Amino acid sequence: MAATNPDRSSFFPAIEKKHGLPMDYWFDQMKQISELKYAEQIAFLRENHGFSQVHANALVLYSRGSTSSQRFGTLDDYLESADAVKSATVRKIFKAIQSKYPKLELVIAWNQPMLKSGESYVFGLSAARNHILIAPWGDKVLAHFESRLGDYEVNKKTIKVPVDWKVDAKMLTDLVKFRLDQLK
Repeated sequence: MAATNPDRSSFFPAIEKKHGLPMDYWFDQMKQISELKYAEQIAFLRENHGFSQVHANALVLYSRGSTSSQRFGTLDDYLESADAVKSATVRKIFKAIQSKYPKLELVIAWNQPMLKSGESYVFGLSAARNHILIAPWGDKVLAHFESRLGDYEVNKKTIKVPVDWKVDAKMLTDLVKFRLDQLK
């Protein structure tokens, strides 16, 4: 499940509690090693101070100016750097699903657009340079639809479609229905 608070500073109370020192101390430590590379800073915190990877990552990235793990707030933000063809295809994918299932909520999780039903994820996608990965959620969903996916490259949890894909609304809504039925 995606982090409920994308602000890196949300880890600071836990860092202070676990290590018994205020954040001012840790910011000072980061200033002293600011010339080191990311991986070296992470290693410094882990090896010298017993930081977990998560806490080290939060402090290092915050110190480097990345105060939030959330890059996108909306689908429009997500598609801002996409070309017109890819953007149109992504919008058609979500429109096809939400036309049939209008109660699904479009959210950004893991910096990707996703559809949720209540607290459960139903569908997501990732737009890459030369393709779009569609990600139906649910156990055995891809195995269940294997006979219909022969024309696509199917990975462990995703289906690869071209950026100019002629959206197969029937297949998309069937994938989503499968997941919704699992959630009942």
